Amino acid sequence: MKQKSITLIGMPMDLGQGRRGVDMGPSAIRYASAQSLLESLGYDVEDLGDLSIPTPESRHQGDPKLKYLNEVRQACENLADAVFDVMKRKRFPVVLGGDHSIAIGTVAGAARHFEKMGVIWYDAHGDLNTGETSPSGNIHGMPLAVSLGIGHPDLVNIGGFAPKVSPENVVIIGARSLDPGERELIKELGIKVFTMHEIDRIGMAGVMEEAIHIVSNGTDGVHLSLDLDGLDPKDAPGVGTPVQGGLTYRESHLAMEMLAEADILTSAEFVEVNPILDRENQTAKVAVALMGSAFGQKIL
Repeated sequence: MKQKSITLIGMPMDLGQGRRGVDMGPSAIRYASAQSLLESLGYDVEDLGDLSIPTPESRHQGDPKLKYLNEVRQACENLADAVFDVMKRKRFPVVLGGDHSIAIGTVAGAARHFEKMGVIWYDAHGDLNTGETSPSGNIHGMPLAVSLGIGHPDLVNIGGFAPKVSPENVVIIGARSLDPGERELIKELGIKVFTMHEIDRIGMAGVMEEAIHIVSNGTDGVHLSLDLDGLDPKDAPGVGTPVQGGLTYRESHLAMEMLAEADILTSAEFVEVNPILDRENQTAKVAVALMGSAFGQKIL
């Protein structure tokens, strides 16, 4: 990376999903030595600590189709401002989640710095639901749709502009659990999705070569949104919505290594680490290991 200054932002959000514990994700990732690993790779690392997030018990969930809408909106507004300010200081923001609804804020803050931003969505899910299509009403299943300008206006207009990204600059990698509404939207918008079928057929190297081309073609920034449930549960058991048959530990490292070689990333987030569901902090350790590869760590 040309940019050798990294800023960590903790986002202990668990309002966007239904299983408690993911609010402890940022602490688990820090405990797995994220900062010291990045510093060992030559980066100047600062940690801004955690943004303040209300607990679900202290709030009413409101509309069951958009649970905790007001709280998620405010938290993502605050995160968008924090990310924007970090990038204004010419530093690379790394957001530690927290459930995946935080991506609404991360993408909003990062996209303000670019004319056209690409997004790599590394996830078992599409996160392309809206209040109308979501089976659960959990906003962590909606952030990519929101970033594309689709969904509730309170979420779509965070940061004061919409959409944040265009469908032709988005790639989803690792999808294997898509709701009917998401499938329709993918076809309607022409979003490039590499499901596990494509990854099995052409291999991770082929997938990443094509993905890197798509997100960097005509863009001036690229955001990585990595949900740990993109990996197979045997490698990353501490996630709220595990789906069997996922990406392997080694495939994921190859993906991150190729991103580091391409040197296209301008922001990143690592989300959905849930220590309550984990085994000996294994999933947080995986998150940190992948972070290392994304920032240039090599075997040799």
